[in-house]
This record gives sequence, C-alpha cells and structure tokens, in this order.
Amino acid sequence: MTGGEAGGVPGTGGVLEVVRAGALTTVQDLGRVGHAHLGVPRSGALDAPAHRLANRLVGNPEDAATLETTLTGCAVRAERPVVVAVTGAPCAVRIDGRPAPWGAAVRVPAGAVLDVGAARPGVRGYLAVAGGIAVEPVLGSRSTDLLSGLGPAPLAEGTRLPVGEPAGPVPRTDAAPAPGPPVGELVLPLVLGPRDDWFTPAALRTLARATYRVSSASNRIGLRTEGPALERAGAGELPSEGMVSGAVQVPPDGRPVVFLADHPTTGGYPVVGVVPEEALAAAAQAVPGLPVRFVLLRH
Repeated sequence: MTGGEAGGVPGTGGVLEVVRAGALTTVQDLGRVGHAHLGVPRSGALDAPAHRLANRLVGNPEDAATLETTLTGCAVRAERPVVVAVTGAPCAVRIDGRPAPWGAAVRVPAGAVLDVGAARPGVRGYLAVAGGIAVEPVLGSRSTDLLSGLGPAPLAEGTRLPVGEPAGPVPRTDAAPAPGPPVGELVLPLVLGPRDDWFTPAALRTLARATYRVSSASNRIGLRTEGPALERAGAGELPSEGMVSGAVQVPPDGRPVVFLADHPTTGGYPVVGVVPEEALAAAAQAVPGLPVRFVLLRH
C-alpha cells in the first residue's frame, strides 16, 4: 500500500504518516480468534507481552492495534499531538532527531517525526499510540496476516494510518519492567506429542541434546532452525491435521520449525511437540544465528 488511508476508516485522533517503513512493519493486535475452522490463522503480535505493555503505557486497552517493527524499526510523522510508547526489542527512539525514552510514554508534537531505530538486540519492536491504530477490522481484528493476506498491507512510505480517540488519561508509570530478548541462546520448553512416535529414539535424543540455530529464513509464520536432522521411525505421510501456535513441525529435511502467529491452520508433516504459548515471545525476538536448545517435557 503506497499512500492513501490505510483501512479506509479514519480515526478521530489524527493520522500517522509513514516516513520510513523499515524492513517489515505491520499493524497487529491480539489476533483473529475463532476462525481456524475457516482456514484463517490467528495472527496478532508475535511478542504479545511487549504489545500489551506498550498499550498499557499509553492508556489503551490491551487489544488496541500497535505497529510491529522488524529489525530496522520505522519512522512516522504525527499529524496531531500524540502520546506513544515503544517496547519489545530495545532500540533508539528519536523525535525530530532528539533522543526520547524507550519503554515509556512520550508526547510527540504535531508535525514531528518519531523514529524507532534498529533493534539492538532482538528482532521486533512495538509502537503504541494513545487511541490505537484505527484501521478497519477484518473478521474482528486489525492484524496484518502475511499468510492469508487479511488485514492492512505491510507499511510503505506514504501510508497514512488513522489513530483512534484516546480512551482516557495516560497512566503515571515509574518503571515498566519487561523481559528482554534472549541473549546467548534461546531455550524452548517442548511438550512432546502428538506425533513424537513418528521419530526414532535416537532422533528424540538428538532433539534433547543438540544445539540448533535460528535460521535467517524465519518469519512471522515460523521460527526455522538449522542443525541436525531428526530421523523418522518409518516412511509415509500424515493426512493434514490441525495446527496450533507453538507446534514444532518437522518437514522432510528433518529440521524443526516452531509455528508462530501466522502459521497455517492445518499441516501434514508430523508435529514432534508443542512449545507452550508463554515461551513464544522469546522465540519472536530470537535473531538469526542464535543457538536454540529444546528442553523436552512429557505430556
């Protein structure tokens, strides 16, 4: 989308104009719940705790839409004065070139440019604005879904984003602690099943003991890994079955893939286990090349 009003329904709290779109910046809320039977992924913010925190800092409900940035951040110009907060991966925040707080509410004057810098460390940042990003909902959510194409297109220079009316005053906050991106390695708990019996005992030992690395091919659909292949116990293929966020699917190359928010709702490759949802925020912030270890749990 280049230029024009994103979503077609202007808010009442002004407009943000995209000056720098960054590597990949999308509108995200908490996703589309209840449509998997129609083949529609949940989508939503990959780092849900960071999304919720950004909204709390500016006085929004937790399901208000934010901007999710990837690696290189983004920059927007405020048509009217707005209050914003940036959370997720730590980064430099600047307003018209002057340093501004990260992880706190800050006022952006009318006409000023808010620049969210590159993630250091981590992958994804969250920019909340008081009133929320007020693009038109699709199936009850404002989230961009890269797999199905639902929701607004990823941001492009010149995109104009409507802002909603603030819900109330911005809360006073002395400190807003939040877990940072994984540093050194990503450790993921893994509840085995439902198809762990499709793999040899040696493969499960490998999964428990080996160190994988985050692949540069990872995206909002899944965190792909590089490392030793997992050997199947037999030949054949599964019929397609339902998939959940956190499912660790093993494609023919044998390297585990951890499904994230934009994952398909069905799949035919065996799922060796499931990463609990509370651990997925760390996976969303894991940079390419970061070592990954799985801690196996029996269901």
